[in-house]
Amino acid sequence: MPNRNNDEIRQAVRENYAKVASSSGCCCDPACCGKPSDAQTAAAASVSLGYSEHDVASVPDGSNMGLGCGNPQAIAALRPGETVLDLGCGGGFDSFLAAQKVGENGRVIGVDMTPEMVAKARRNVSASGRKNIDIRLGEIENLPVANASVDVIISNCVINLSPDKQRVFNEAFRVLKTGGRLAVSDIVALRPMPDALKQDKQALCGCISGAAPAEEVSRMLAVAGFQDVRVDLKPESREFIKDWAPGSGAESYVCSAIITAGKKA
Repeated sequence: MPNRNNDEIRQAVRENYAKVASSSGCCCDPACCGKPSDAQTAAAASVSLGYSEHDVASVPDGSNMGLGCGNPQAIAALRPGETVLDLGCGGGFDSFLAAQKVGENGRVIGVDMTPEMVAKARRNVSASGRKNIDIRLGEIENLPVANASVDVIISNCVINLSPDKQRVFNEAFRVLKTGGRLAVSDIVALRPMPDALKQDKQALCGCISGAAPAEEVSRMLAVAGFQDVRVDLKPESREFIKDWAPGSGAESYVCSAIITAGKKA
């Protein structure tokens, strides 16, 4: 996306996911985003990413849109009573699963910058009757969350979309309590990609061209103040990434990763 500033990048992403929110959902595929996908397809996509069939059956209709590149629930080790922050919550899929794990005495805050997504998630929360989920409109670079107020931060295939990842990690560190942890699934770059792919708007919105190198992600987390940083690559993810932009070879340049870090005293 040549000659585009950060605000223009955010707007492009916002417009794309507004279309997704208005449809039934889609996989994180730049060729399909904005095109309707039925609940069965979204469920199958989520199961292929590591969610159980019980997970996808236990959330309100419309909250799971098949978005993502992994399952942060599997690494977050959520406990009853914890406060969880879901970055880029979309329709609320991970927020609902987290709410089940933290229980009535816990709390989940979902943040998304797309008004259409926020409206969709809030409708889903209202329909579910759950009282421990709070959906907020905001950018992940400027979180509408108080200092040192959450125990765990989760996210699924969202941070790669940000044009200012260092600020995202700085904000994550700010809102975490001492002893808190970050557990996200995201896309990272394996090697420099061709300019045609790097500058492609669809590839950006499709979770490809905005990916930072794994070592850069580790560095940014450390700069933010995190400790025990790990970025574990998932080579098997190339099997679904190759379907995101068929013929582009994207699977040779990026892959899914499990990213964990902690905020210590």
